[in-house]
Amino acid sequence: MKFQPPFPLQQYRLLSIDLMRGFIMVLLAFESAGLYEHLDKLVTGTVLRPLVRQFYHHPWHGLRFWDLIQPGFMFLAGISMAFSLHKQEEIGMRKIDSFKKMVKRCALLFFFGVTDYAIEPNGNLQLDLSDVLTQLSFTLFIAFLIFRWSIFAQISCCVLLLFGREALYRWTNIDGFNQPFVNQHNFGNYMEQVLVKRINPEGWVSINWIPTAVHTIAGALIGKLLLSSKDKFLPMIKSAIICLIIGYALDKTGTVPIIKRIATTSFVLVSLGYCILAFALTYFQIDMKHSNKHFRFFTIVGMNSLFMYLFFEIVGTKWLNGYVAAIMNGLSSLIHLDSTFNGILSSLTIFAIEWELCYFLYRKRLFIRV
Repeated sequence: MKFQPPFPLQQYRLLSIDLMRGFIMVLLAFESAGLYEHLDKLVTGTVLRPLVRQFYHHPWHGLRFWDLIQPGFMFLAGISMAFSLHKQEEIGMRKIDSFKKMVKRCALLFFFGVTDYAIEPNGNLQLDLSDVLTQLSFTLFIAFLIFRWSIFAQISCCVLLLFGREALYRWTNIDGFNQPFVNQHNFGNYMEQVLVKRINPEGWVSINWIPTAVHTIAGALIGKLLLSSKDKFLPMIKSAIICLIIGYALDKTGTVPIIKRIATTSFVLVSLGYCILAFALTYFQIDMKHSNKHFRFFTIVGMNSLFMYLFFEIVGTKWLNGYVAAIMNGLSSLIHLDSTFNGILSSLTIFAIEWELCYFLYRKRLFIRV
């Protein structure tokens, strides 16, 4: 049976966008529910552990599958923005009104991103600017400001953003923070002290939005391509290959190592290459070949991605996860179920509840957007 959305696709967005975004959100929901931690315990000491570790960020220099999730999310946001702005132009919205709408959207994203981690488990308040929504509020606004520039001008802006990032890390020469690729001793760590008064021990930095704006700008450019009458698939494949070649060349020659936590230039280019490649293949399968069977599971989540993210990050981690785990612990004790298997079942139960909630909203045609 072919999946049919509750309204015409041309009035909403390409199905491939929702599918890819839904796939990302499902993976993030599993992480929030603790599934990967339980699986990691289950496969410790086996040949499967390297596979499960792909669902964890690389500790520093290198790349894992999980390092591509945030770039993918921000890349898709750029594509969606292109479709949204195109629709606004079609209905005759004034540029000033479009600008006000984007400012409001970015402000809400910033608010949700900051409040996501505002309250620590011990009850203390903290400021964290590294959340994906906070980062997206900056990158989306930059992509919006240059959206109507020429392709050459937008690509040039991307080059300047990456060059500016490298200049800040290499040439600021601040005492104690003058080692551009060393954790706790780079310019990004210094800015953490300035912005949030502490350095993240894992190396995450708030100013990653500067280079990762390239992900969202590139998404907007791909969105423009999709809205045009030009050939779409091959240009996306070529762009992906170029990004991958340049990014890996920078890493392999030792010029710029691939480091996700400080968003190095090589990381941005390699991750962007994979994002474009993944979307191109999804677009080819879903929107060119019209083979959209068996993808409803992901698409339903993709249609309410913001709601899903906020729900499992706020309600899930702060209440639902613990509540479900307590119930499952009680039930598993009756049958003497191993704690690891109980944890896996708890995580799957949590995700099932969250997916059913998305399905309920889908059936009611309720889609939470900003």
